[in-house]
Amino acid sequence: MKTVTIMVCDDDRALREILRSKIEKMCWEAEAGCRIVCCDSGEEILDLRGEEAPDILFLDIQMPGKSGMEIAEELRKQHRDTILIFVTALSEYVYEAFDVGAFHYLVKPFSDDKLKEVLSKALRQYKRQQEIAELRRTDDSIMARADSTDRPLQDIGEDADRYRNGQVQTPAAILVKRGGVSTRVLLEDIIYAEVFNRKVMLHTTGGDIEYYGKLTELSEQTGEDFYRTHRAYLVNLKYVEKYNATTIWLEKGSVLVSKKQYAGFVRRYMRYINRKRSR
Repeated sequence: MKTVTIMVCDDDRALREILRSKIEKMCWEAEAGCRIVCCDSGEEILDLRGEEAPDILFLDIQMPGKSGMEIAEELRKQHRDTILIFVTALSEYVYEAFDVGAFHYLVKPFSDDKLKEVLSKALRQYKRQQEIAELRRTDDSIMARADSTDRPLQDIGEDADRYRNGQVQTPAAILVKRGGVSTRVLLEDIIYAEVFNRKVMLHTTGGDIEYYGKLTELSEQTGEDFYRTHRAYLVNLKYVEKYNATTIWLEKGSVLVSKKQYAGFVRRYMRYINRKRSR
C-alpha cells in the first residue's frame, strides 16, 4: 500500500495538533506508511488538485466561513474517493453526514481507543479502494489489448487465461446513491442489511452506510451468499457465527429470523458451507 495522505482540518490549533499527534503515533504503531498534514479551513481542501487531495480526511463541522458540511458537499464533486471522517462536538448532523458519504462520525470527546478503531477501519477501506483500482487497471489493459489485436479475449495470452480461470475477478459490488453521490460497496464487506422507515442500513466491515431504498431490491442484487431471514433483515452467510430458531449471531451484531424463514435459512446456510468446502 502506497503512502496514505491523512489530513486533519480544524480551526482550533491545539485540538488539531493533538489529533495530528495521536494519528501519527497510531500509524507508526500499525506500521502504516502515512503522511499527516493539517489545515485550519475547509477552503484549503477545495483548492487541492489531483494527488494533492487527502486519502483520509478528519474534518471538523463548526468552522469559520464554510462549515465542514458545506465543504464536504463540494469535496464530493471533486474527490469522491476521499474517506471522510467528521470530528465534531455536535451529534445532530449525523444524518446529514450520510448524505455526503461520510465514512464515520466522531463526537467529541472521544477516547483514543475509538480513534484507533476508526482510523484502522479507514486504512483498511483505503487498501480495498487501491485493490479495486488495480483490478480496474488490469481489466482496462486486457480489454485494450483485445481491441488493438481485433481478436477474442480468450486469445490474448496469459492475462486472458487468468481471467478465464477466475484468478482475476473484479469484486462484486453495488452502487449506493446518497445525496447525489454514488458509493461503490463490495458485497463481501456487507455483514448484514436492515430496513426501517424506507431506509436501508448496510452494516459493513468498514462502518455503517444508510440510504433510501428497498431491501427487496438489494436482495435481488446480492445472490446466493445472502439470505433474507426476516422482512427487515438480509444476512451475508459469510459472517454467520451461530444461530437458533429465533436469532442469528454474526461477526458483528445479531438479527432476527422469522419462523417461516428459519428452515430456508438452514438449507441455504448448509449449501453455502458445502460450496465453500468444495472450492
